[in-house]
Amino acid sequence: MNRPNDNILEGKKHIHFIGIGGAGMYPLAQILHSRGYHLTGSDNNETATLKAVRETGIEVCPLGQRAENIEGADLIVHTAAIMEDNPELIAARNSGVPVLERADLLGILTNRYDNAVCISGTHGKTTVTAMITQIMVGSGHDITAYIGGKLPLIHGSGRVGSSDTMICEACEFKDHFLKLFPDISVILNIDNDHLDYFKTMENSIKSFRTFAENASKAVIVNGSDANTMKAVEGLDKNIVTYGNSAGYDWYPENITRMGGMHTEFDLMHKGELFAHIKLNVPGIHNVLNACAAAAAAYMSGADSSDIASGLESYTGTARRFEKYGEEKGVTVINDYAHHPAEIAAVLRAAKDMDFRNVWAFFQPFTFSRTYLLMDDFAKALSIADKVVLTSIMGSREKNDLDVHSSQLAAKIPGAVYFDEEEHDANFELTTDYVSRNAQPGDAVITLGCGDVDKAARLLLEKLSR
Repeated sequence: MNRPNDNILEGKKHIHFIGIGGAGMYPLAQILHSRGYHLTGSDNNETATLKAVRETGIEVCPLGQRAENIEGADLIVHTAAIMEDNPELIAARNSGVPVLERADLLGILTNRYDNAVCISGTHGKTTVTAMITQIMVGSGHDITAYIGGKLPLIHGSGRVGSSDTMICEACEFKDHFLKLFPDISVILNIDNDHLDYFKTMENSIKSFRTFAENASKAVIVNGSDANTMKAVEGLDKNIVTYGNSAGYDWYPENITRMGGMHTEFDLMHKGELFAHIKLNVPGIHNVLNACAAAAAAYMSGADSSDIASGLESYTGTARRFEKYGEEKGVTVINDYAHHPAEIAAVLRAAKDMDFRNVWAFFQPFTFSRTYLLMDDFAKALSIADKVVLTSIMGSREKNDLDVHSSQLAAKIPGAVYFDEEEHDANFELTTDYVSRNAQPGDAVITLGCGDVDKAARLLLEKLSR
């Protein structure tokens, strides 16, 4: 791999973030702020993450992105979601000041660590990155961490440590993970996603193989996932496997569901009992996530007691099966799931709990994903007892495909949707419907990677009335 311009941060004092409220920008901002850089940032939308940015002491410009926001900066960072006609990005590129995309800056940071553990996969990477961080920090390892969700233990999603270990979430979107410099590459799974970029599953597998090839020490892979194993077939690297049964380097035995959010199992390593694990996050998918986290933590210096205590103390990250509250006997949970496989895993976990009815309150994200995976979305959402759909959040896309939530609703028996495309009005209509129809003992799970968490809070307010 060609090493990046590692000196670009040298001599820089004021770094400006365009889109600082993004999930991938917030941990970077925390890391650089902790290193003493003066940071400023801008965003178009008020979110819980943007509020958290302000609470760290970082200066956030008034909402909206304007050319004057970059004044005084000697390095400018932007997210991939920023459109080319964004006035702030145009001004940045015309300023003569160095401009980096978020993934480029993250790559520079990973290159500074001798043990950069980079966790990839279509599903579960935030959870596994957070689990590893919980294990390492909780047991006294002074690591640096970059997570796509907020972890209570570190009061955010980014952390600077003094050791040579960095635990880093690695996103495959537009091959951003190929800009990183992993010592240990972790591949959790490979599924159909970002098809607007990859086009085919074969192209996606090729990118994950390159990500594995870039590892300098080892590759940890899900042996139970066929696409992952195809990606590393014949790879001349130290391959460490985990999976759902005996025969892998790491696997679970004697899985026991203890009720509610609790599961216990024996973690096996090369056929021997390594530790008895108590998990306080639901779903069989999290048992496998815990196996991946254990393998990475062990290779980074954690022992069996560190791993057992860390996994037991892990209670999730923000927006991953996060309970927002309970009103009138109705439990409101928010989850970032935005791909059919993720939605299915979340809904199955909820159905295994003691709820009367499980509601899926789904905000589709991007027109291309909704169009390309519509049948898969319909199948996954049908696991729920009740389904409510908001309008599609287009984010970086225009609706050239003429796709709408009504088309998805038509494929799900009994699904409810509302035609109102105006964002806030749509949330008002959908939450009104659910607050009138949800019954004591029901769970309403708001799903999506957009701002559907706002609807979860709004629903709780309406239920309380």
